[in-house]
Amino acid sequence: MRRSVLLVGSLVALTSGWLLWSALVDTVLFQPRPGVDLSLAQIAPNGEEVFLETEDGVRIHGFWVPSEGARCAVLFLHGNGGNASMRLPNAAALSMLGANVLLLDYRGYGRSEGTPSEDGLYADARAGLHHLREQRGIQTDQTIVFGRSLGGAVAIEIAQDQPFGAVILESTFTSVRDMAQVLLPAAAPLVPNRFDSASKVARLRAPVLFLHGDLDALVPYEMGIRLFDASPDPKAFETVAGAGHDDTVRVGGRRYFQRIREVLAPVCPLDGEARAG
Repeated sequence: MRRSVLLVGSLVALTSGWLLWSALVDTVLFQPRPGVDLSLAQIAPNGEEVFLETEDGVRIHGFWVPSEGARCAVLFLHGNGGNASMRLPNAAALSMLGANVLLLDYRGYGRSEGTPSEDGLYADARAGLHHLREQRGIQTDQTIVFGRSLGGAVAIEIAQDQPFGAVILESTFTSVRDMAQVLLPAAAPLVPNRFDSASKVARLRAPVLFLHGDLDALVPYEMGIRLFDASPDPKAFETVAGAGHDDTVRVGGRRYFQRIREVLAPVCPLDGEARAG
């Protein structure tokens, strides 16, 4: 009897310890900021706020930034911190390239309900795809999935075996465990192998553009190369020379948007190229 009690007690302690450790990993991984920081009216006055319901019943928030006459859309999946409004300048710039943009707040971020989790973020992204298809009439092959940093892992998950118009992955890591190996090697063996993009990227079925700063001090440039090497053709890799993790747009400048426009072109044709400048 005593041995059974000790065994049960040990299992409870181990389970509790693992749950606490997982919660700590979540605290580092997800850094949401509530509310709205930047004004939609100032940055994208033709845009609108939208609210979607996920497959598990969570109400999430997003921004729809239209591009006049566009019959395609970019589903923009942001990184692990802040909120969607902080990426409105990115969404507005993408819309100038000739694509509508749906920019989501993950659950627990911005004005979205819920608490972030790996499966939850995947469900949020699928809700975005459902909105594009059912509410905007934009089909899979007219959709470009753009994931930045953590958003790249979400993009890879939902793009497996799907014939999207294109996938764009910016400053994206191979897995959370690989990131732990870089940032805190001693704890890496204890970190769950979450957001394991390295094991999924070979199942992409759309043209892929990788963008990565060669001075990225958070997600090593080599991780981007590893994902690129593991992904199927057609694919391209654009090194943003001199860029770190958060300044790829500024440092990349015109060349950055030119490379994205080249990926958009087959999916989002323009009447001339004047709007792509």
